[in-house]
Amino acid sequence: MKIAILGGGNLGQSIAQGLLENKVSPETITVTRNKTELLNNLQQQGVHVSNNNNEATKNADLVIIAVKPYKIAEILQEIKPEITTTKILVSVVSDFSIQQIEENLSTKPTIIRAMPNTASAVNESITCIASNNASTEDLKIVTSIFKSLGETVEINETLMDAATVLGACGIAYVLRFIRSMIQGGIEIGFDAQTATKIATQAVKGASELLLQKRNHPEAEIDKVTTPKGCTIAGLNEMEHQGFSSALIKGIKTSFDNISN
Repeated sequence: MKIAILGGGNLGQSIAQGLLENKVSPETITVTRNKTELLNNLQQQGVHVSNNNNEATKNADLVIIAVKPYKIAEILQEIKPEITTTKILVSVVSDFSIQQIEENLSTKPTIIRAMPNTASAVNESITCIASNNASTEDLKIVTSIFKSLGETVEINETLMDAATVLGACGIAYVLRFIRSMIQGGIEIGFDAQTATKIATQAVKGASELLLQKRNHPEAEIDKVTTPKGCTIAGLNEMEHQGFSSALIKGIKTSFDNISN
């Protein structure tokens, strides 16, 4: 299957890199961007790069649109002559519904919305997938592509904005948390490199505990918090300073922003 990724920004490049990491042949992938020189890394790996969205769309079986939300209508109008009913069109653009995509096309291809995150580049994304009319086979094809980038979950399209905030914006929230852990580690005596290694592995280990044991986070927290211990003292101080409520409010604020 030939894949065109229209929009070689951070997310588009992450998707392409993830496909390559999963041994998808680079000759089957085309990535477009106005400034193709910014795609040199992909080109050096054998990926086709282009600034011609129409040509990339025409030659592809599956088209992934990975542009900014304000550009998607313009891109759809541009590639409309090349969109046939046999193509699969996948949008990873936030806040632009399947109905809006259909309104910008003259034919009715299979349309699927997917929301991965930048961890696609290391095959650790969580991709939420939604469609109104895709066949089981088409969904299977798209799911298999995004499974090569990490994990997938099928959701109702009405939850796609929420998926964007929790799954895609969530990467930034976690990275900011890790940065804070590193800064705290430096303050208590570690050099930056060692603090980074300890903090990042601690976060990775915590995630694996939940993924593999399927416990509630509090069940794992209870294993670390001993009476009058340093862990509970630190956790309580964080809660006194509004740690959990700040994170919840941040997620809600992001959601309100994308929804309005």
